[in-house]
Amino acid sequence: MLTSILFISVCFLAYANGANDNFKGVASLFGSGTANFRQALVWATLATLAGSLAALFLAQTLLVKFSGKGLAPDELIHTLPFMIAVAGGAGMTVILATRFGFPISTTHALLGAMAGSTLLATSGNLNPVPLLSNFVLPLLLSPVVALLLAALFYRTLNLWRDRRSSENDLCLCVENPAPLALAGNTHMRITLVPTLSIDRQTVCAERQAGLVFGFQLDRLRDGLHFCSAGAVCFARGLNDTPKIAALLLLAPGFDLQWIIMAVATAMLLGGVFNARRVAETMSHKITSLTHDQGLSANLVTALLVIFASKLGMPVSTTHVSVGSLFGIGLVSGKAHGDVIASIALSWLLTLPCAALIYETVITL
Repeated sequence: MLTSILFISVCFLAYANGANDNFKGVASLFGSGTANFRQALVWATLATLAGSLAALFLAQTLLVKFSGKGLAPDELIHTLPFMIAVAGGAGMTVILATRFGFPISTTHALLGAMAGSTLLATSGNLNPVPLLSNFVLPLLLSPVVALLLAALFYRTLNLWRDRRSSENDLCLCVENPAPLALAGNTHMRITLVPTLSIDRQTVCAERQAGLVFGFQLDRLRDGLHFCSAGAVCFARGLNDTPKIAALLLLAPGFDLQWIIMAVATAMLLGGVFNARRVAETMSHKITSLTHDQGLSANLVTALLVIFASKLGMPVSTTHVSVGSLFGIGLVSGKAHGDVIASIALSWLLTLPCAALIYETVITL
């Protein structure tokens, strides 16, 4: 009976995680107008699913860390009521934040539920060393690193483009106007003579729809943007799936492969049915985005999360993604500080909220 309740609680947590997190990787696609909501959601769903399945092979270290070993006494983490309460507390916290459109971290919620439950169950007997080194430091540093790297990357890209445009300041444009049909006679057309014009290279590029040496640069950029968004979603699935699956790792009767499949499926359903509110916050309320800015933020987010997953560092995709977007907004001067303040407050409340919900669950 308790094993079934634990399985349902973990699936509920995975559903809440999908609802809050699945769209974060493609928020820049939706925010910059590169894709509409449905296109971005489908791409996020497929890439996240691929990352979840890859966690079987690439994220074993996170499975061990989020099983609670070292953080709580072994006799406590082997009890099913403890794991049920942790999953329920974290799941309720994430789904509540999703309801109000706040992009919070499932990693944060799990840490709060696990730490708070250990404190309550052991009367304060919590080992702070693994808590600080394995959890708190990566969670605190990752958004700062993402902010700095995204701001530096976008600033460097702007300087490179400005320097290139100054070195090749003028260009000669040859334009072939479309033939004109005479009124009342669809068979006779007037062919206009090609026109020559001298202008700045950036202006010519815009007038020729980004066609340089036969390549559509706008399409190439949008393709890279889609790839980077998919990489972020893949990295999020890779990083988050083992954290949730770890709650079932010590329960009897569960095979690791089926645990990963169940968690991946629940995350997929949460993202499909409940992602809209967080999508609006991430895409339009943190900062306004251009195509280049969205691409820069996604590249930084994907690299940081994949690198952290490989090292077994439990960083939050939410923290990294929001940090990258805010860094871009600071450089462009379009960051919405009030929204960031609200998101940061929700992050601070996640830990005590998860612990409080745990106490309620365990009491019931």
